[in-house]
Amino acid sequence: MAGLTAKDVLATVKKDRVSFIDLQFTDFLGNIKSSTIPVYNLADALTRGIWIDGSSIEGYARIHESDMYLMPDPDTYALLPWRNNIETGRVARLICDVYKPNHEPFEGDPRQILKKVLKEAKDMGFDYYAGPECEFFLFPKTDSGEIKLVSKGNGFYFDLIMDETYLIKREIMEALDQMGIKTETSTHEVADNQHEIDIKYDHALKTADNTITLKMAAKFIAFKHNFHATFMPKPFFGINGSGMHTHQSLWKGEKNVIYDKNDKYGLSKTAYQFMAGQLKYVREITGIFAPTVNSYKRLTPGYEAPVYACWARINRSALIRVPKISRGLEDKATRFEIRSPDPSSNPYLTLAVLLKTGLEGIKKGMKAPGPVEENLFEFDDSKLAKYYINKLPASLKEAIDEIARGKIVREIFGDYTWNRYLEAKYSEWDDFRISVTGWEIDRYLKVL
Repeated sequence: MAGLTAKDVLATVKKDRVSFIDLQFTDFLGNIKSSTIPVYNLADALTRGIWIDGSSIEGYARIHESDMYLMPDPDTYALLPWRNNIETGRVARLICDVYKPNHEPFEGDPRQILKKVLKEAKDMGFDYYAGPECEFFLFPKTDSGEIKLVSKGNGFYFDLIMDETYLIKREIMEALDQMGIKTETSTHEVADNQHEIDIKYDHALKTADNTITLKMAAKFIAFKHNFHATFMPKPFFGINGSGMHTHQSLWKGEKNVIYDKNDKYGLSKTAYQFMAGQLKYVREITGIFAPTVNSYKRLTPGYEAPVYACWARINRSALIRVPKISRGLEDKATRFEIRSPDPSSNPYLTLAVLLKTGLEGIKKGMKAPGPVEENLFEFDDSKLAKYYINKLPASLKEAIDEIARGKIVREIFGDYTWNRYLEAKYSEWDDFRISVTGWEIDRYLKVL
């Protein structure tokens, strides 16, 4: 429904017999926040916005400067299929940008941050496209609502398992299709109760909108079936975690500018520079695309989660992979797949930092190293040094320290948001640091 105006939305809600509108936005962590209005207030919301208290949102505003307003994006209008009941009142949603009282974009709004970097790319002549592979677990719940944390890690990858989770996934995809969001594939992942749904490649802003919608749909539809959907990166020790491998490319009009038929890997000079920028700054941005304490339980060798900053064509232990393309489609489908982001991240911020670091590589004419096709999990420190391969941070503390020391995230976020992000994440780390875990009880209580 691209190119909708406020007038179009008002006509559509009347035709759709909508009673309520959920005005949605995200906090730093990618959690969806919502303010619901009756449909008769929609005209005012579309022209003047709806006021909110920003001090109540993680990473937004201090108590003395909390007044902000939501401005709906008409292009994001969609009925919510799981709340599409004529008798109780149909509900639609609009994704919003957040503004300050002076009508300036709020610098802490993740969607505005991505839009700012997309404008920088556009000013350089580029459009940025992305497509995520979202992995998640579906856990059954007891009659009393408790989550049954069960997963055997039985290696069911791509198996056709006709259980209730298969029906839940199908319903999620059907709901997304009704909302105008195209999915590519749905698969059973490596672990028992682990699944993946891939969103169709699109312009980065739409992709980020679609990603938070997928997470919302999974949560609501799983709940309806007495299941719990979680995008937690690593729910179990010893079993593969959930990633969000993200495919990305740059375009100028109808031309995919990362493709070059004369290069043996099919990559252009621009592509190598873009990739070099991401490899150079990846340690500084890891705390954005792997934003939780739990993220670093997944980013460990041996469980298909890359931790080494290099690239390859077929090597799935590399951070960035250049997938092989079917003959005849190279000019359209050549792309990068970065494999370290996880689905707990805020997709707006993840795409913003990936794009910005790639643009820096282009601006500065950076040179990418050669590909590494060997199994990186078998490299020792001396071999990593030989190939100039850096490791990703091993903990949230290390990742946030990199953000604090570096410049690139500060430039993307601005001083205000950069400081608030560091405050929130150092606080999260301190909470974890002083907590007593089950592992410590099991290991020390009886023997010490």
